[in-house]
Amino acid sequence: MKLMGSLTSPFVRKVRIVMAEKKLDYQFLLEDVWASDAILKINPLGKVPCLVMEGQDTIAGAVFDSRVIVEYVDTLSPVGKLIPERGRERTEVRTWEALADGVLDAGVLVRLEQTWPERTQAQRSQAWVDRQLGKVMAGLTAMNHGLGEKVWCSGNHFSLADIAVGCALGWLDFRFPDIDWRSENPHLARHFEKLSTRQSFVDTVPRLA
Repeated sequence: MKLMGSLTSPFVRKVRIVMAEKKLDYQFLLEDVWASDAILKINPLGKVPCLVMEGQDTIAGAVFDSRVIVEYVDTLSPVGKLIPERGRERTEVRTWEALADGVLDAGVLVRLEQTWPERTQAQRSQAWVDRQLGKVMAGLTAMNHGLGEKVWCSGNHFSLADIAVGCALGWLDFRFPDIDWRSENPHLARHFEKLSTRQSFVDTVPRLA
């Protein structure tokens, strides 16, 4: 399998961590969607991550959107099941993932509003930035409350919920180092410190190519 993505995308990182935890082999292909349209041959949405099945190089052989990819990848190996198969436990893990991804979605919108070169300073909206940052902070508060003193986000073991949360927090540190999310969210701070020692997290720390 081939995974197309970047070293900075938290959604790509989520997939890479899942692949590592599942001990699956794949080829990682760096793809800058802002500098090239090559991804459009595989994913018509022009986004990463995109997983290309072995022996395939067309849209028909591609899986895209991180949530779809990780769900598929989790079925490929019995090692370290990350998503419960059914019931309330499955819903809880996927809800954690949706919350973490939602924090990222809002954060990405803030970054684009502040840095996209096609917009002049006069065209940038501070009201829009504040609205999206409000979503980020509300999401972090909810995650901190939901985690509490628990060892893991959901259930009694490491799961996709922890991966998604860790990727969101790591990206915030990478792109918004001035946001002091730790002081108001001590449970998340503790959890992120623990997650950051796992080899799958160490190997995928976001960085510029």
